[in-house]
Amino acid sequence: MLDPQLIRNNLPDVVRQLATRGFTVNDAQLTALEKARKQCQTETEQLQNERNTRSKDIGKAKAKGEDVTALMESVNQINEQLKNKEVQLDAIQSELNQLLYEIPNIPHSSVPVGNSEEQNVEVRRWGTPKTFPFPPKDHVDLGAMSTLLDFETAVKITGTRFALMRGALARLHRALIQFMLNLHTEEHGYTEVNVPYMVNSESLFGTGQLPKFAADLFHIPEQNYYLIPTAEVPVTNIARDTIIDEEALPVKYVCHTPCFRSEAGAYGKDTRGMIRQHQFEKVELVQLVRPDMSYEALEALTGHAETVLQRLELPYRVMSLCTGDMGFSSAKTYDLEVWLPGQQRYREISSCSNFEAFQARRMKARWRDPKTKKPNLLHTLNGSGLAIGRTLVAVMENYQDEGGRIYIPAALQPYMGKVTHIDPC
Repeated sequence: MLDPQLIRNNLPDVVRQLATRGFTVNDAQLTALEKARKQCQTETEQLQNERNTRSKDIGKAKAKGEDVTALMESVNQINEQLKNKEVQLDAIQSELNQLLYEIPNIPHSSVPVGNSEEQNVEVRRWGTPKTFPFPPKDHVDLGAMSTLLDFETAVKITGTRFALMRGALARLHRALIQFMLNLHTEEHGYTEVNVPYMVNSESLFGTGQLPKFAADLFHIPEQNYYLIPTAEVPVTNIARDTIIDEEALPVKYVCHTPCFRSEAGAYGKDTRGMIRQHQFEKVELVQLVRPDMSYEALEALTGHAETVLQRLELPYRVMSLCTGDMGFSSAKTYDLEVWLPGQQRYREISSCSNFEAFQARRMKARWRDPKTKKPNLLHTLNGSGLAIGRTLVAVMENYQDEGGRIYIPAALQPYMGKVTHIDPC
């Protein structure tokens, strides 16, 4: 959520900056509601002052032994007026908040301006895509050769956009999780947390999924819980309604969870294989930092995700997302895109974002400045470190041979009982 004071004092500038995201601010409605809020607030304060004055008059009249019936009646009338004004002010503020909740974050000045992913800017590349002496297969065909990746049975059990893994491939999936968790906790200084996979609406509001993106979520109406779309939601909400001492910063969490997404806006996209599913797993990185450190933290967090790909020797590139392609809550985002030989293209495997104070304002997540002793809003960041399913796809396709054998990257072999490859049936 943007700072309401920023919108009140700099609305034309906010409108201009958000236009670069393709978002149109209803500035006329905002202005009208803000004017009504101020007027109602002024009238409320006037009534409060009048009530205070008359209450003092009652005290003076009583001291003189005078009849205070009329004064008491006038104070009661003012109290009724104040109750009505309170209801009116709450209604105006609620309507104003609904508008504010729908407004995305303002892009950082370093974010490239653009309308779609075609205007994203490549920052760097690592590794060279391998040249195969045969037409490389995609992960679906490779999985079918070994019978270890089974979509038909998953459809029978549940439906489309689900997968079933068996044997060595299931173990490889687990190995990736263990490898990433160990790397981030032992070398990058993150604290591992285990969190609920269902959250309440307050948590989803805090990180920006509600109210705008309710259609993308799996909702359990009986308990009013939601399946998490990403570990970002429960992990970041650890700081909700909390004040963290400055010496405890930065807070760095890593968490492995399943993720559940309805993919409501992805009809017809990536229907083949494991690229876009209703259920998948991620190792998520979350940082809570002082505002003056957040862009340094973004570079570091992105580097932590990159290290996973480098240790697995998977070619990738880093893209700076343009204003029109960023997520709702983000002020700046880097996407890591891994090379997939089966598709002959780079595909997103991680998004690393700085939300500045946008989420913290919604969550009331704060830190205490030791100089002023006052609480201030934190800056929050997160990134996939990495998406497990897509990493598995990348390993399968980059480490295949012509017969369908999949070789195990050296970094994963200790987690695979020193197995060096997976043979097709």
